[in-house]
Amino acid sequence: MSSKIDRRNHAKQLRQNKLGERREEGSVFTGKDGAPRIVAVVALCGDVDSTDVMSQLNGSVDAEESGHYSVEVPRFKTRMQYLLPERTDLFAVLDACRAADYVLFVLSAEEEVDQLGEQMLRCVESQGISTVLTGAHGLDRVEPAKKRPDVLKSLRSYINHFFAAQEKVHDMSSRQDCSNVMRSLCTTTPKGIRWREDRSWMYVEGLRWENEQPVVTGTIRGRSLKADRLIELEEWGTFQIEKITAAPAEGRSSKRVKIDDMAVDAERTENLLEQPGQDQDDLAELASEEAMMDDEMTMPTASLAASDRKHVLLDDHQYFDEDEEGELAPPKRVPHGTSKYQTAWYLGDNSDSGSDMEDIVNDPEGDMDVGGLASAGPADGHFDDVTMGEPTEGAPTTYAQSEMFPDAAPEDEAEQIAAYRKQRREEAKEDLEFPDEIELSPNVNARERLARYRGLKSFRNSAWDTDADRLHQPDEWIRLLEISDYKSAKNRVINEALVGGVKAGTRVDVHLRLAAGQTIEQFQAISAPVALFSLLRHEHKRTSVNASITLSSDYGAPLRSKEELIMQCGPRRLVINPLFSQAGNTPNNVHKFDRYLHPGRTAVASIIGPVTWGSVPCLYFKRRAPSTAAPGNDAIEALTAALPPSPINNTSLDLIATGTTLPPSSPSTKNPRIIAKRIILSGHPYKIHKKLVTVRYMFFSDEDVEYFKALQLWTKRGRQGFVKEALGTHGYFKATFDGKVGPLDAVGVSLYKRVWPRGARVWRRGGVGEVGVGGEGA
Repeated sequence: MSSKIDRRNHAKQLRQNKLGERREEGSVFTGKDGAPRIVAVVALCGDVDSTDVMSQLNGSVDAEESGHYSVEVPRFKTRMQYLLPERTDLFAVLDACRAADYVLFVLSAEEEVDQLGEQMLRCVESQGISTVLTGAHGLDRVEPAKKRPDVLKSLRSYINHFFAAQEKVHDMSSRQDCSNVMRSLCTTTPKGIRWREDRSWMYVEGLRWENEQPVVTGTIRGRSLKADRLIELEEWGTFQIEKITAAPAEGRSSKRVKIDDMAVDAERTENLLEQPGQDQDDLAELASEEAMMDDEMTMPTASLAASDRKHVLLDDHQYFDEDEEGELAPPKRVPHGTSKYQTAWYLGDNSDSGSDMEDIVNDPEGDMDVGGLASAGPADGHFDDVTMGEPTEGAPTTYAQSEMFPDAAPEDEAEQIAAYRKQRREEAKEDLEFPDEIELSPNVNARERLARYRGLKSFRNSAWDTDADRLHQPDEWIRLLEISDYKSAKNRVINEALVGGVKAGTRVDVHLRLAAGQTIEQFQAISAPVALFSLLRHEHKRTSVNASITLSSDYGAPLRSKEELIMQCGPRRLVINPLFSQAGNTPNNVHKFDRYLHPGRTAVASIIGPVTWGSVPCLYFKRRAPSTAAPGNDAIEALTAALPPSPINNTSLDLIATGTTLPPSSPSTKNPRIIAKRIILSGHPYKIHKKLVTVRYMFFSDEDVEYFKALQLWTKRGRQGFVKEALGTHGYFKATFDGKVGPLDAVGVSLYKRVWPRGARVWRRGGVGEVGVGGEGA
């Protein structure tokens, strides 16, 4: 046990280290020639004038404005840079708060915060924010004066709902309160934003063109800026660095600035600080095709195609094929003169030895009386409770020989199907018990329609055979960035940013390199960027990106998967069509695809886009343009189409969800993240004899029954069973369950297909730019 003196020394060392860290963080602002303190003034109400608020703040300390909202504060020997975004431009507000050291929210003493102001608060809070201050505008107009303390108390209660640490709302009409605000802005150290401080970034103080190359001027913040890394200029996109030169501020010509332990003469016209080396990142987003051409990445042969299979794939095995290959079906005894069509209704061998029976040999590719046994389970794929035998030869039927089934005419059969499905749709509107159910048409071949689907004994534990999916994966899937150990790779990349480069606090000119095909005119049509962000190594490469998404409870309708959204993640904004899947960890890394994300629920959104290291907040926006898509036949789609979107504000974008980046999927590892789309085929128990049930309307041909007979059956009331044998040619079949099935129950079977994320595109005002072509969806 350490002594009292040792404990005191340890506490003293911790205090000194903490003070040293604070001094280093504040050193970027030290002195009159330090970096300006960036203050974003955000008006939350329509009657608030941000320019008037800025003038009152400057007047309280006799500050001198030097142009473009840049202010010298002689009292505190520092400089301030104001950002006054237009409150009707949501993304301009987010850009200003993303680059600000301090955010000053200004409330109105006379008007309430409207829906637009509330959405700005939610967006800024979700993307990450530095030090926050709050002020009240127009408090001097409140009469009588004794009501003013109550107004401030009400405003403080409102802002505490979003930022609980706010202890005071300052009166912007009071010179004393404005002076206190300026003292806080000029003397305190901003807390920063975690994801932003892990990277090098800077506020763009100036932008000019030299020899048709853009040059960005500003003071480096966060980590050191390296010329080998790429930089992100908001809507302008991603660029390589040509070189980094010193850019002393005006009035520094007689000084010598110490940069990276070297004295640099500021009087020289160009002081080269760093140039890219051989380790410079390129702009390639995908691995080259030549690098991926090896034995492990070759495409599978045609023998893996689903059309060549005689039975559905269950886990990683095709049952029945090995036993039936090269063997003839045993003869069946039927009455003399029975046709092949009538023979299908006689089940198994009969003990009757009458002279009117004859042996009929079935076509090997025709109907077979082989049932399927498999481990059973409910719809979600958990078959751990009941362990049944592997699929093997079924036992003879327990039906009597005289049991016959009427073969209805096609017209009558169609009417019965329509009536049955109408009843099911009405039930789905009430309780939505079958969200993944699909309905097959009688004239559709289920084997071809569902060729890519497979069965799983256990959704959580069954291994997924990825070789069978290679024929359907996107062309660029094997060219995506592979990250075998995300945690160690992230730590290595972030620690790499701590070493080398031009140190923070240095005012520099960053000369950028335009890519082939880019011109000055293209960028002059885009608004000037507010901030420059340096990307970490590999952050421009594309991979299968995952991010959590929580749909706001204020959004009035379920969000359909693959619907177009705008995602802001760190310094980027992308147009995405995400795939939703269930969150959490599973032993086999298989996750169920969600067709809809309901309000208040959380899922994982997957896209193909640039990788982002660390946990970075994500904002999801949706355009308010009305949907022109017609509602589908599915009852759930009809319900979704009937629910109008909830109006949030008068802008063209709504914040509908928030989330955080998650570790990406590795496309070619041994255990990749699989997004499995589930469909449910439901049938009606037509005849019930104890545990033996005749099921109809699940399939519509005996060949389909034979193809899918290895799959587990389940009912919505929890019974489990398996296909025994087909009846007739209209898709009727016998099934055996582990208990009695009621006539009002429904029989289902679950099938799964792997789906791949789609590619993201760069968002720009007035249009989008391609980041890559998306993969195949569901």
